[in-house]
Amino acid sequence: MALYKAYPKKGKTCKVTFELPVEATVGVSKVSLAGDFNNWDPSCHSLARNKEGLFSITLVLEQGREYQFRYLMDESRWENDWAADKYSPSQYGNCDNSVVIV
Repeated sequence: MALYKAYPKKGKTCKVTFELPVEATVGVSKVSLAGDFNNWDPSCHSLARNKEGLFSITLVLEQGREYQFRYLMDESRWENDWAADKYSPSQYGNCDNSVVIV
């Protein structure tokens, strides 16, 4: 899993690419991204699979913030990002959320 951040020379946003490697998605046909940036609605951001089999999506996020997020695989299994900047306890259940800092 990987997070790539691209900061413009001017502005207050950052392009963040969320990417899942093939080994993290074996047998998975659909991956969604849910987090603070979309009110935890997994139907807002579906990751696309490229020719190499990697699932990814790029979002433009406001700088100076921390965003909690998780991946929903095949609408049934929640996963964290192995490359998250940090993890934060979820207020739902006994699990952590991934955090990206921009």
